[in-house]
Amino acid sequence: MSDSNARERLDAKHERNREQRIKGIKRWVEYIRSEPPETWGPQQNAVVDDQLDAAQSAGTSASHQQRVEDVAAEILEARNESDADSE
Repeated sequence: MSDSNARERLDAKHERNREQRIKGIKRWVEYIRSEPPETWGPQQNAVVDDQLDAAQSAGTSASHQQRVEDVAAEILEARNESDADSE
């Protein structure tokens, strides 16, 4: 088996994973459009909290944790601005 075959299989696997993630995101978008925020909000918070816990348990660097917090703050700010604009 050549390295190029292994690389092609790895690329194909990454593409399948990417496609699965996109399908999952589309299903989530459909779900949040069909359900009230009171239903999906706590679910989304639980997922995010679990991901943050897993990242902290993985021993990520302080700079990476800070970047995650910065991105989360930016998302909240954008959501708040969007909510204010729609009122």
